[in-house]
Amino acid sequence: MTTGPLTVIKCGGNPSVDAASICADVARLAGEGQSVLLVHGGSGEIARLAGRLGVPQRTLVSPDNVSTRYTDPATLEVVVLALAGGVKPKIVAELARLGVASVGLTGLDGGMLRARRKSAVRSVVDGRTTLVRDNHSGRLGEVRTELPEALLRSGFVPVVSPPAIDEHGHPVNVDADRVAAALAAALGADRLVLLTGAPGVLADPTDETSVLSTYEVPATGAPGGFAGGGMALKLVAAREALTGGVPSVCIADGRVPEPVSHALAGSGTAVTIGSPSEHRLDQALSAAK
Repeated sequence: MTTGPLTVIKCGGNPSVDAASICADVARLAGEGQSVLLVHGGSGEIARLAGRLGVPQRTLVSPDNVSTRYTDPATLEVVVLALAGGVKPKIVAELARLGVASVGLTGLDGGMLRARRKSAVRSVVDGRTTLVRDNHSGRLGEVRTELPEALLRSGFVPVVSPPAIDEHGHPVNVDADRVAAALAAALGADRLVLLTGAPGVLADPTDETSVLSTYEVPATGAPGGFAGGGMALKLVAAREALTGGVPSVCIADGRVPEPVSHALAGSGTAVTIGSPSEHRLDQALSAAK
């Protein structure tokens, strides 16, 4: 399938993430004969474009404290425009400037990412759990690897983003971290690096010096009491990649020079997965306190 070790890299959409430095690291890996697939988000560009177009933005917070984007039809249009028309061309152009042949894709291309639209999403509003039924988001169910495999075999770097395609042939928003995890598992990647606007998983979310060198995510259920918001979703994605057979998953700082190199050298947080029995024990101990 590939000619060298395959690294799947997720370039976070936080405006503080240094996409140019990530591209430089991708160029280095490609120059060493390694295979790379780059997945990107675009939360900053989505927010900027939504503001220009006057499209209100809303975040849904699940009962287990995982934050996701509310995607009504107008927001879905913004997501597609921002990712496919804004962020992706800049990344592809930067890679070309560095001498890397890349191809920009969304999950729609070749039917690569298949998802089932969520009929309802549970969200906590004013302390009460409600069902949101008009959300155009989906849960990934299948990755068709023919297209990325062909590109990787030919020496290209695929640059992938949402949306995916649902069971009715319509685009739906899917989380880019989980896209990276699903692609890493389906392609048999050697490692997954999730680069974000934080130095890794923090023991204290208000203290960037409290980064954990390792974090054991429970095999089921919520990813951890202090890992809320966007970090919780990254840990869910990490768990999905590990469960899918990816040997190494790291959450690391995307704001620093040479972010991929630093992550592969051990910076950030190496994520492992606990057993279901350990998770049940943790729950019992928490309940007893």
